[in-house]
Amino acid sequence: MFCFQCEQTDRTGAVPGCGGPVGNCGKDAPTSDLQDLLVHAVKGIAQYAARARALAAPDDDAAGFILFSVFNTLTNVNFSQTRFVGLLREAAAVRDRVRDAYGEAARARGLTPEEPDGPAAWQPAPDTDGLLRQAADVRVDAGLALVGPDVVGLRSLHLYTLKGICAYAHHAHVLGRHSAEVFGGVESALAYLATEPVDVEELLERALDLGRLNFAVMELLDAANTGTYGAQQPAAVRTTPVEGKAILVSGHDMRDLGDLLEQTKDAGVNVYTHGEMLPAHGYPLLRRYPHLVGNYGGAWQDQQQEFARFPGPILMTSNCIIEPHASYRRRIFTTGPVGWPGVRHVANGDFAPVVRAARALPGYRETEPEETIMVGFGRDAVLSLSDRVTDAVKRGSIRHFFLISGCDGPTPGRSYYTEFALGAPPDSVILTLGCAKYRFNRHDFGEIDGIPRLLDVGQCNDAYSAIRIAMALAEAFDCGINDLPLTLVISWTEQKAVAVLLTLLALGFRGIHLGPTLPVYLTPDLVREFVDRFGLRTINDPVADVAAALREVRS
Repeated sequence: MFCFQCEQTDRTGAVPGCGGPVGNCGKDAPTSDLQDLLVHAVKGIAQYAARARALAAPDDDAAGFILFSVFNTLTNVNFSQTRFVGLLREAAAVRDRVRDAYGEAARARGLTPEEPDGPAAWQPAPDTDGLLRQAADVRVDAGLALVGPDVVGLRSLHLYTLKGICAYAHHAHVLGRHSAEVFGGVESALAYLATEPVDVEELLERALDLGRLNFAVMELLDAANTGTYGAQQPAAVRTTPVEGKAILVSGHDMRDLGDLLEQTKDAGVNVYTHGEMLPAHGYPLLRRYPHLVGNYGGAWQDQQQEFARFPGPILMTSNCIIEPHASYRRRIFTTGPVGWPGVRHVANGDFAPVVRAARALPGYRETEPEETIMVGFGRDAVLSLSDRVTDAVKRGSIRHFFLISGCDGPTPGRSYYTEFALGAPPDSVILTLGCAKYRFNRHDFGEIDGIPRLLDVGQCNDAYSAIRIAMALAEAFDCGINDLPLTLVISWTEQKAVAVLLTLLALGFRGIHLGPTLPVYLTPDLVREFVDRFGLRTINDPVADVAAALREVRS
């Protein structure tokens, strides 16, 4: 096992990375190795799929399988060895189907079909032990001695960005939104990685192409969410319990939440969101269900304590699951790409087992006094305030905007984001998205001329909204994005945040503050390259960073 894909990476050794029997996320070595092999397998699918698509013979079902398979390999998603063995068998069958269709399409055009080597030629071993032996040759750091750490680091950056892209694209796909641009872009990028590229400059340039691809994916996901559930609207979300039976939904997938709400509308069971599902309350077609009563708890890293106290079943719809404690292991369910050994998995959107568990468990005995937090400031809601915001800036009532967003996590240094938000001057506005908001979203920041100082844009999945808001502000002030009184402060844990970072860089955002640490697969030379090219910054002292941001705008 070798893994360094997330911010939880073990940094104590001479070579940073999680090894040994279990990684810091709780993933055991066989599961990690099978994930590496699954990535290898889908590269093989992509080698044929990209060629078939170029001949106008795409297989969109295979493309959807690629998205789902890669999503399974993200941090804190699927920890089930048996599920990965099944996916590997399916990957070989999908690859053969796409290979045969490509061959037919080539011959129909008078062409000799190509037979790419590498992942395209992989054949699964007959048993799990054999698969694990195969995985030893396709670790993420394969070829390190030959090509060096910079090339391995950039290949890893590509792969992890693609993992984020596939996760976002899968969320859109299950809501019926997909495009040839996205499917083809993912296939092409995986096929490129299958060639084991070594040109550093080319890898850097193509990394920005991935950022642009992710922008298209996030636009697709935004259209999927708003097209299905309506544009987000500001809403107060209850954070205290309501008497009655209860189900808790965590993760990111709005489709799963919507299906559960529909299946429980007459069941006498209340539904609560957790973690990154909080923004669901901003969608009007989800809020129409009166039994969606509130949000419980905070960010993902506290789930073991919070889930233990929740008096009903828990449904995990996507990342971020961590090892279920014995106190709730028998009442947590997974669905979609999520998996944990011994935890019941609900397939095909049938949540009847979850509902039965809710009826059997006590639920909340009484209703507590209401407390709320505000959500729902997606781009439509914020842009409806654009004239007021523009006037407030011109009058000097609003001096600065801070986008404080990204992932929360368990590692030290995350109090920085609380201190930064609380240290932002009273004539500034804070936009936030992702679970990092839980560091400060219960604080009352007040208003400026009737405009809330804290605007919750949504999930990490809603980064498209934040980007569009910044673009609209730049247009309103007839300036470039980097001329705005805007500072981006981003925290990361896993691969979706890396995909968003590359999108921001590809769109021209400069001077981004990133923390609490940098990805370990970015070598010192690569960090210097990103600093020189994009003005990427590491977080420092929050008070000093706020002051520096304000000075830079004034200058």
